[in-house]
Amino acid sequence: MSEKKWPAWLPLRQDLQPLSPYGAPQVPAEATLNTNENPYAPSPELAKAISDRIHQVALNLNRYPDRDAVLLRKSLAAFINNLSSTSFNADQIWAANGSNEIIQSLFMAFGDRQTLGFTPSYSMHPLIAKVIGVQWVDGGRRPDFSLDLEQAVKQISQEKPSLTFITTPNNPTGTVISLDEIAVLAEAAARVNGLLVVDEAYAEFSNLPSAVTLIKKYPNLIVIRTMSKAFAFAGARLGYLIADPEIVSAMFLVRLPYHLSSLTQAAAEVALEFQAELLGTVSSLIDAREFVTSELEKMGLQVVPSQANFILFTGFRLEQGQLWRQLLDRGVLIRDVGLLGHLRMTIGNEAENRKFIAALQEILNGESQ
Repeated sequence: MSEKKWPAWLPLRQDLQPLSPYGAPQVPAEATLNTNENPYAPSPELAKAISDRIHQVALNLNRYPDRDAVLLRKSLAAFINNLSSTSFNADQIWAANGSNEIIQSLFMAFGDRQTLGFTPSYSMHPLIAKVIGVQWVDGGRRPDFSLDLEQAVKQISQEKPSLTFITTPNNPTGTVISLDEIAVLAEAAARVNGLLVVDEAYAEFSNLPSAVTLIKKYPNLIVIRTMSKAFAFAGARLGYLIADPEIVSAMFLVRLPYHLSSLTQAAAEVALEFQAELLGTVSSLIDAREFVTSELEKMGLQVVPSQANFILFTGFRLEQGQLWRQLLDRGVLIRDVGLLGHLRMTIGNEAENRKFIAALQEILNGESQ
């Protein structure tokens, strides 16, 4: 994409002018496998329950929402406690419009020093830092995308970041780091008076315990979660963090007034009441992830080991942009994440997965002829 030429009369910040808006291509496709969404829509029963609750809330839309979203935060605490056998209260939860608002608010509250992350990882971390005006330091990863723990600790010590970001399972690779490694990083961050932010957007798809279990021991640890992925609630835009109460208190200093609408709060509260239904698709998606991985390996491709609802693969001879286009020509939309020789596909429903496999097989067979 060529750099946009902004008009001379527009006083846009110089450091923003070279940037492009974040976003995956939104183009028609029979199998849309590019944005890590859960392919299974809410049931009619859940949709009706949300509709009924929204109707009640709509009768009072002349009033501002609960500014502190207390009921929702209590429900989110109960959900996390049920998943991880913890004992969090509402004062250790902060909710916002998707995890991206959480990330932005962290930079606003704690971005007085440079921040550190280990790429390739979630591209919004450095982008939001740039937009907020916080210096981002790229720590990098090994060639196989794993985290070099010793090097990471060394960089934390050298750079002294106020925020250090870790994503596990990592996006776009699907790789994970252990609780023991997270503890080492939290200790390293504490030594430089910094916070460790663990982005767990895909945690429900992983067999590792959540980093929330470490918060009691490490008060400088923040865990970000979302209802967009495993919860199949991407359209509602609800993210949240779990942290020490003092960190949550700081979030209220930078949040916009009434930032979380009454409608969003109501929809999320109902969804949490249906959590068994919404999380019931997770095991199916994990099984499908293993099936797709196996099929790609049969084609001679290499798949990065993933504990998320997507896989990153390589080993094809075509240039990645050409393969992406040829798949789209066959009705399959996946993601070019900018890693040389790699593409990422989201695990879809059975029909979408089989269409992807068949289209990819057809292209690879054409290559070999």
